[in-house]
Amino acid sequence: MKKAIILSAGQGSRLGHLTDDKPKCLIDFNGRTLLDWQLDALAANGVEEAVVVTGFRDDQIDAALARRGNAGPRVRTVYNPFYKVADNLGSLFVAKEEIEGDVLVWNGDTLVSEELMARVVGNAERDGICVTIDRKPAYDEDDMKVVVADDGGLKAIGKRISEGVNGESIGLLAFRGDGSRRFRMAIERAMRTTEGTTIWYLRVIHQIAQEAPVWTLDINGEEWGEVDFPEDVDAALALTARWDKVRKAKAA
Repeated sequence: MKKAIILSAGQGSRLGHLTDDKPKCLIDFNGRTLLDWQLDALAANGVEEAVVVTGFRDDQIDAALARRGNAGPRVRTVYNPFYKVADNLGSLFVAKEEIEGDVLVWNGDTLVSEELMARVVGNAERDGICVTIDRKPAYDEDDMKVVVADDGGLKAIGKRISEGVNGESIGLLAFRGDGSRRFRMAIERAMRTTEGTTIWYLRVIHQIAQEAPVWTLDINGEEWGEVDFPEDVDAALALTARWDKVRKAKAA
């Protein structure tokens, strides 16, 4: 797994004043932006190339990437001119040529530990499409809920699922073998429908799963966090501070 696509086109308006004039991927968490934390997790696990899909204040993202200098991985950006009117399927549509071979697709508002990323990158037992999931006692209306079969196959994914929920997607998917081609073709089909610009890309994953196997990777016990609301910022600050403390202890 040498390549990742990071979806960072949105403004993150649910974070209020924090994103009035700054994309949420550039919020600072203990001296590093959210995007820096993502890129560093990729680099630590041998992912050599990252494609960042930008939109809101793309100039700031370009400047932030330039400040990284030669720090890995190699990064280039793809601009999504439709970020104001299309959901995240639109970001993948403008970057569809990048969806080839073995590739990760990662939401730009999700922090994961280096150890969690190692499990995703190293999970090469099955080709195809793999959705990274976590488990918890209960799920709320904003969770991207999943229904997973006993063999780890994905049966359903979506926010509106009410029955059989036994996990949630953390916004990190791996495509191996023929998985990327199948996903790319499904994106093309979805964007040609009348509701194409309103679709989340995980709805496309749900549709694929009704026709062919889609797998899941259960990372229960690993650390991650999503930055969607103001209260998530404090949780992410605590999480990244803990990661920094562990990293410094290992280096000592």
